[in-house]
Amino acid sequence: MGECRALSRAEALQLAPPDWQHACHALLYAPCPGRLFGKFPLRFAALMQMRFDGRLGFPGGFVDPQDVSLEEGLNRELHEELGPGAASLHVTEDHYLSSHVPEGPRRVVTHFYAKPLSLEALRTLEDGATQAKEHGLEVMGLIRVPLYTLRDGVGGLPAFLSNTFIGNSREQLIHALDTLQLVPREQLQKAVTMTQKRP
Repeated sequence: MGECRALSRAEALQLAPPDWQHACHALLYAPCPGRLFGKFPLRFAALMQMRFDGRLGFPGGFVDPQDVSLEEGLNRELHEELGPGAASLHVTEDHYLSSHVPEGPRRVVTHFYAKPLSLEALRTLEDGATQAKEHGLEVMGLIRVPLYTLRDGVGGLPAFLSNTFIGNSREQLIHALDTLQLVPREQLQKAVTMTQKRP
């Protein structure tokens, strides 16, 4: 993936179809009070998904011409990809975090949202995801991001960040974890630095 340039929502909306495509994705997360092995605080449960191409990404997709807003397009995609557990899920402009465009010829604007849920609602999403229309096709399954670092300094979040991500979803994840304070900043910086050192 090449470099991406951040822009405001207003700037992004000026890049209109048919010259530009818009794609919206969302981080869905919930407070999670448990501890791994009774030692490592989980803090939050944050969802990503394994895609059909073997890369990690967030639920969502392209906004269609008939969608009246970015959020309508995002909610339609979430319901398609997450199934019956997402029936009451509704992402709004209040959940908007960022927009980016690639530095290069590809004319796709990516918009990113983050919506807090209760742990019960998040588990309902997980339980219903295998019944989604796209399960086993576009989406291979939901996964939780490990928001802790094990004592070896590699296991957990650093190892997770070493996976292959679609587009700028790795950067979106790191930005959201920092902005929403889902991971302590020093721990997040160490995890990112660790992945940069690995071969």
